[in-house]
Amino acid sequence: MMARPAAILGAALAAGVLAAPAAAAAAGDVNVAALQVALKAKSLYAGTIDGYAGPATRASVRALERRAGLSVDGVAGPRVPGAVGWDVAALEFRLAWRGFPSGNFDGGFGAHLEAAVRSYQRWAGLRVDGVAGAATLRSLSHHPIPISPLRLQAPVHASVGDRYGPRGNRFHTGVDLLASQGTAVRAAGSGTVAFAGFSAGGYGNLVVIDHSAGVSSWYAHLSRIDVHRGESLGVGALIGRVGATGDATGPHLHFEVRLRGATVDPLSAIG
Repeated sequence: MMARPAAILGAALAAGVLAAPAAAAAAGDVNVAALQVALKAKSLYAGTIDGYAGPATRASVRALERRAGLSVDGVAGPRVPGAVGWDVAALEFRLAWRGFPSGNFDGGFGAHLEAAVRSYQRWAGLRVDGVAGAATLRSLSHHPIPISPLRLQAPVHASVGDRYGPRGNRFHTGVDLLASQGTAVRAAGSGTVAFAGFSAGGYGNLVVIDHSAGVSSWYAHLSRIDVHRGESLGVGALIGRVGATGDATGPHLHFEVRLRGATVDPLSAIG
């Protein structure tokens, strides 16, 4: 994304996103997120792409204003042409919060983002073409953030580390439960084991359980797996042990909940 400094500032919001941070939704404002992506591309912002116009974002805007020789006030002005990648960055942010993250928030429309668009279209009952047209954008704008229709129990009793949502320039699709190595991991609900084995996608040793109402639960980074695919389980059944396999810097349970394939905040089910 190679936008001119004035274009990056102007594309924030015609009304000035940074002038009214309190107006941002609970999931963050997509235009603020797009601004953060643009600032990160200029090496001016090193924080999380979270859609909140906090002190770090304002400081980055002021730095860009100084670089561009503009009046330094930390407030984004009216829209001007040339902000390449702005709408794409906003699309990435919307898709992630609707359960379909596409990798890095970078404002580039590549294969991962096209796949996320297709997955969302399929999930929302739209025409599946991988194009973020008017119907898809309208659906993303108006469809509420999905939550689990089922209540589940915590798979381990442990403190919460990283939560569901933006983390750096990516989106964390679950919640990290900070249990020690070897802690017993138990099924959050009754269901059938859909997957039990090593996943090359960073999850390490992974168990996936299909429940009712289109809900599935995911248990990653396990040190040991004690169930097999196709096995029927009751709530609280032992499924494995906490570990640090896959993309993990230390022992913990990465726990996900999905609704018909869309990731949802696990705390909406067990909180």
